[in-house]
Amino acid sequence: MRKIQKAVIPAAGLGTRFLPATKATPKEMLPVVDKPAIQYVVEEAAAAGLSDVLMVTGRNKRALEDHFDRNYELESALTRKGDDERLVRVQESSELATMHYVRQGDPRGLGHAVLCAEPHVGDEPFAVLLGDDLIDPRDPLLTRMTEIQEREGGSVVALMEVAPEQSHLYGCAAVEGTPDGDIVRVTGLVEKPEPGDAPSNLAVIGRYVLDPAVFAVLRETEPGRGGEIQLTDALQQLAADEKLGGPVHGVVFRGRRYDTGDRGDYLRAIVRLACEREDLGPDFRTWLRAYVAAEL
Repeated sequence: MRKIQKAVIPAAGLGTRFLPATKATPKEMLPVVDKPAIQYVVEEAAAAGLSDVLMVTGRNKRALEDHFDRNYELESALTRKGDDERLVRVQESSELATMHYVRQGDPRGLGHAVLCAEPHVGDEPFAVLLGDDLIDPRDPLLTRMTEIQEREGGSVVALMEVAPEQSHLYGCAAVEGTPDGDIVRVTGLVEKPEPGDAPSNLAVIGRYVLDPAVFAVLRETEPGRGGEIQLTDALQQLAADEKLGGPVHGVVFRGRRYDTGDRGDYLRAIVRLACEREDLGPDFRTWLRAYVAAEL
């Protein structure tokens, strides 16, 4: 199997759940402690050995390109001040990976965003990372997924156990077990099923490793739920007919995940990550304990 080197990050969403903060600022640039959420995602791709990153953007997303570019004026100012610590942190984002950008002119869903990556990806397997999902770097989910794809071929999705009452928020998978405890074979997928109709409690979260055969399927996929071209619908076809592009496997993830697309989870992510920081954690945890004790 070919070594996976390319990652695609769809980042064309409007971020309506965070208005008015996202009226002029891309939602992906909202800070999680002191780094924008999108930088955590690019760091994850780079840590998994994916050095070529294509970001699918839209209008008013220029700040994403600027963040991963060099800022010579700022770097010069920090150099003159002798602020080496901040200089290194500023330069980190421009050195993570080779960045590319393409615009999704018409926001027609995740499947359409992935299809926009075809000219760049070509006939290679590739990863897709959604910017709303942050995976803790101590839980190398993407590395595990690329290992499975390189061993088994086809496509691999990340799955997470959810409560039955939450299944309507996700795409849910019908699965069969395998000898590997954390690996299942996906036999079907349903996008945001109605309560009681989910094929299992395993929900698809925002990490995929895809066979390039998905592009041909996406080109023929009709708009589905919400009038959008759904990646889940294309993966359903791949799972139903392996001749199209090999099997579809799932990695059942039981690690630490932060959903920054939800306002409540976004705040919880900031608190959790701040508490674990060596430079911020001790003082912040002390304040947090006192605050919680006073409120209760």
